[in-house]
Amino acid sequence: MSKNASETQGFAFEQSLAELESLVQKMESGDMSLEESLKAFEQGVRLTRDCQKALSDAEQKVHKLLEHNGEMTSEPFNTPVGEE
Repeated sequence: MSKNASETQGFAFEQSLAELESLVQKMESGDMSLEESLKAFEQGVRLTRDCQKALSDAEQKVHKLLEHNGEMTSEPFNTPVGEE
């Protein structure tokens, strides 16, 4: 099973982020009508909120995984050798 939890729930973070970046580029180009810009803005706001929720959920999951006996433990992040 290679799908992560967000994909099985119907939300793909990377795809939404790429779509948001594409919307920003289109809006910055200035080639959209006012109506198209407003629709793109609304879609961008939805995508931003969805991405923020996914990041918040992931952060909560990390905190839960690091919690030990009701206390948060701090563990150093070790980068693999050669990626420093």
